[in-house]
Amino acid sequence: MIEVTTLHLVVGGAALAREPDGRVVFVEGALPGEVVRAHVRSAKRDFATAEVAEVVVASPDRVEPPCEAWHRGCGGCDWQHIHPDAQLPLKVDIVGEALRRTGRIDAPVVVAGGSVPAWAYRTTIRVAPGSHHRPGFRARRSHDIVEIERCPVADDELNAVLADTVCIDAEATLRVGIDGIHTMSTNGGFVHVRVAGKRLRVSADSFFQSSPAAAELLVDAVSRAVAGVDIAGSVVVDAYGGVGLFATTVAASARHVHLIESSRSSAADARVNLAEQSSTIVNARVEQWHPRPAALVIADPARSGLGKAGVAKLVATDAPVFVLVSCDAGSLARDARLLVDAGYRHDGTEVVDVFPNTSHVECVSRFVRSAAPAASTSDVG
Repeated sequence: MIEVTTLHLVVGGAALAREPDGRVVFVEGALPGEVVRAHVRSAKRDFATAEVAEVVVASPDRVEPPCEAWHRGCGGCDWQHIHPDAQLPLKVDIVGEALRRTGRIDAPVVVAGGSVPAWAYRTTIRVAPGSHHRPGFRARRSHDIVEIERCPVADDELNAVLADTVCIDAEATLRVGIDGIHTMSTNGGFVHVRVAGKRLRVSADSFFQSSPAAAELLVDAVSRAVAGVDIAGSVVVDAYGGVGLFATTVAASARHVHLIESSRSSAADARVNLAEQSSTIVNARVEQWHPRPAALVIADPARSGLGKAGVAKLVATDAPVFVLVSCDAGSLARDARLLVDAGYRHDGTEVVDVFPNTSHVECVSRFVRSAAPAASTSDVG
């Protein structure tokens, strides 16, 4: 057991503190400016990880987690101990620190965007079978299942479905659509959702945001990030395009859209959703794609980010504006450094909260090419 005073939060949501000898300790369950006693889970020469056992001096932003499943060890919401009003500002701080420290971006501009409601916001959840075939979520740092009767971050329709759900031997995705259909990944099928006035098909095996409201927040943020781009006269690349969320909304008026998506299910949905647009749907990894000249790149990679290979492919479009949607502050910082080294300038990041009560970070960053593009954007390939 150690007693430390915490400084600030870091990527992943833990609080950074220092022991008297200077060793860094990452404390889960702590907030900035608290004095806590913590159990050390692992210790190395330069740093240790720990978990709060007792709060000696609490932050004014600390609250008692209201969910009974949280108290039974459910790992779904790791920030329920933080007042909802304080969560987005803390996420902005985490992103800014990552861009400065890991991305080596001098004085990055990071602002707070919108947030979905703190409770009853999710229209998609993934559950696993418990010991009595009841649905549940994984326990914190464990593969054990915490069975649930209801989830306070799931919307009312999902909770009604949870009450009657039986999980036999596989995880399942439960999703609510505008047509009232509830689908489980083990049974296939699809739902329709409406975002920014667009009706989108989303199959059971396709990724989609936690809710249409969350998708709307991201669409609005990306729309702000593409300000100044003549979408109607442009070729747009939508990398890691999923079911076509940004292609059908932000790039709806584009002269042509190249959407690249590795998931077969998502690419099939994208073909349906973009049927009335001039588009090319490529069902492949971005690293396998042959770059096309474009005026704008929108990229929404998985948590691991673009990486060197993804950046190399996408900057080969010579797009003057590059909009990166990131779901991890660490990967954003690494990708930002790669883009800066490739000739782009970081032109601001907007953080939106689409997963309240969790440390999950979602942000939209704009990068502007420092030099004029080397190729024309007129080729639709």
